[in-house]
Amino acid sequence: MEEKIVIIGCGNLGKSIADGLLQGNFLSPSSLTLTKRNTDSLQRYADQGVQVTSDNKSAITDATLIILALKPYNVLQVLESITPVLKSNQLIVCLATGVELKDLHATANREVGIYRAMPNTATHVQKSITAICTQNHQEEELNRVKRMFETLGGVLHVDEELMAAVTVLGACGIAYVMRFIRAMVQGGIQIGFSAEMASTIVKHTVNGASELLLQGDTHPETEIDKVTTPKGCTIVGLNEMEHNGFSSALIRGIVKSFEALDK
Repeated sequence: MEEKIVIIGCGNLGKSIADGLLQGNFLSPSSLTLTKRNTDSLQRYADQGVQVTSDNKSAITDATLIILALKPYNVLQVLESITPVLKSNQLIVCLATGVELKDLHATANREVGIYRAMPNTATHVQKSITAICTQNHQEEELNRVKRMFETLGGVLHVDEELMAAVTVLGACGIAYVMRFIRAMVQGGIQIGFSAEMASTIVKHTVNGASELLLQGDTHPETEIDKVTTPKGCTIVGLNEMEHNGFSSALIRGIVKSFEALDK
């Protein structure tokens, strides 16, 4: 049976999930409902046959799976507002950082399956990595949540204590990789390429590097060794980056980002 999914709070992440689900043919447009206070930015979905509304309660009436794609400070308030119409066979998936399962369960105050998930914006192109955690799950329910996110990329089932770390490495990590790509493009321009050509080369290079690791299940250093020859230009470039703190800066940035979640 096809899931009937509601995404409450359709900002950038909510819309990227909607795009991934529709492009992956996980469900028909009529089985997807998107909510937002101001629905003007959701018109393109309405044009595809997706249900669009600002009324959260009416949106979840027939839903089988409810995704809370809200800012952390809004989650519990919105969950409390829809609790009176929740049904025991509905599943809730919260995407907010720092909102714990115990608080979600206490707010819902009824027997309903609740999950936390942390995807990233690559859900739009079905290349996300999503971490999922829950308490006292039923295998069938967990598999339903996994199937949805598998349409959007890779899926990991983790302990809740790792969800903050997943946020930094997987969700914030998109920004770190983008900054690395931008720097490579800037370097390409300096050595003679047009911005467009440098961008094309770098995007394909980054994609190829990722696929080498994913398909070969190898360590990055193994692939690095294949392209570093004695006295060659690759090792000269790598050593110069390390002398200027490349790896150290990246590691420190990740740790600082993680520490910021506790403030």
